[in-house]
Amino acid sequence: MKILFKQIEKEGLTKVLDLFKEAAEKINKKNVDHWQYWTNPPKEKIEWVKAGISNNEFYFINNEEGENIGMVRILDEDILYWGEQPEKAKYIHSLVIREKYNGKGLGASIIHKIEEQAKASGSEFLRLDADTKNTGLCGYYEKIGFQKVGIKKTPLSTNNLYQKSLQV
Repeated sequence: MKILFKQIEKEGLTKVLDLFKEAAEKINKKNVDHWQYWTNPPKEKIEWVKAGISNNEFYFINNEEGENIGMVRILDEDILYWGEQPEKAKYIHSLVIREKYNGKGLGASIIHKIEEQAKASGSEFLRLDADTKNTGLCGYYEKIGFQKVGIKKTPLSTNNLYQKSLQV
């Protein structure tokens, strides 16, 4: 399946929040307490999304027919979770794949596409985080080549920090 990234404009805020809510409900069905704040997001999370859209960091992920299969946020720095880092890196946040597309290998394909773009831009690392409560997701990231390098506690969660070297 061909994967296309489409920049999210400010008019897309409601759709982004709906995708987060859909993801939180999907995760809850698996009895994992992760992202449940997205069912009724606090003001600071809505502001975080608005800032990401304003900074051109959020993308809808569509298939070749233009059908939305999810979204992702790609950052050049992630002060909130990683602090200032000396190496050039790309940071993945908020990767959401709609439930009907689960189990088709799209997560790995999307991450691989971001990895290729990060390499092309001269980044040394691809970084992301995952809530420690979501052990399946943490295991998935490790399975596709990410190494756990730290832990970050925030008011809403405790997250494992993962990175993948892009050096050949």
